[in-house]
Amino acid sequence: MSDDDDGLLTGDMSDGAKPPVPDDVQDAIRTLIRWSGDDPTREGLIDTPKRVARAWLEYCAGYAEDPAHHLSRTFQEVGGYDELVLLKDIPFQSHCEHHMAPITGKASIAYMPQNRVVGISKLARVLNGFARRLQIQERLTAEVAQCIWQNLHPQGVAVVIEAQHGCMTGRGVRTPGVGMVTSRMMGCFLEDHRSRQEVLKLMGY
Repeated sequence: MSDDDDGLLTGDMSDGAKPPVPDDVQDAIRTLIRWSGDDPTREGLIDTPKRVARAWLEYCAGYAEDPAHHLSRTFQEVGGYDELVLLKDIPFQSHCEHHMAPITGKASIAYMPQNRVVGISKLARVLNGFARRLQIQERLTAEVAQCIWQNLHPQGVAVVIEAQHGCMTGRGVRTPGVGMVTSRMMGCFLEDHRSRQEVLKLMGY
């Protein structure tokens, strides 16, 4: 069931509003620029501390919201539908808590409803609510699944995330093109082999 009743996520600045940036935050970014070997007072970097700070407000907007809120409105009039609900290949971006480097990937989220369903956009909003924080992929996968499990009370939940990590592709071992896959199965998808195989096949795994 689709829905589009929500406004912009917290931290989005599409309306042109620019929140003030504290001086100590700007100073910290200038220190990093200087420590990296550049001059924070040169023309091209003058406004960089403010831009970086505001960008991180967007990257970490998930701290200002409770992802479970997106699952509070459900629908019971589904004509008796109690089969698989799957949202595939949801793009997302996060940042790793170890190097604050980008994590870019896609997620597939499925649940087997008990009596109620939720608007499909809410699944993507739950993902983004957790992704817009400093993360590791394993925890992100578990948090999304647990949130759906606790709030929708479905027969089962399956979450599979595939992503590339900037801390590997842009530094360290420098291995671009390598993807990491994590999954969390709960309820019928964990307990029943056929249900698990079905959902993984529909997800493309």
